[in-house]
Amino acid sequence: MNSEVDNNIAKYRAKQKLSQQELADAIGVSRKTISTVETGRFTPSVVIALKLARHFNVPVESLFSLEV
Repeated sequence: MNSEVDNNIAKYRAKQKLSQQELADAIGVSRKTISTVETGRFTPSVVIALKLARHFNVPVESLFSLEV
């Protein structure tokens, strides 16, 4: 099975008018991590996904979906 993870992080970040650096600082990762997750070049760990969901106060499924 070949699958990809899609995400809505950039949309949530834009709603809160946050830069990638501001979001990265808020959850304790690098700006490059945020960038590569948003563009789909990197699939985040469960810990990062949960930190993002907590930051935006949404379920993880609102931020990430599995594209098959």
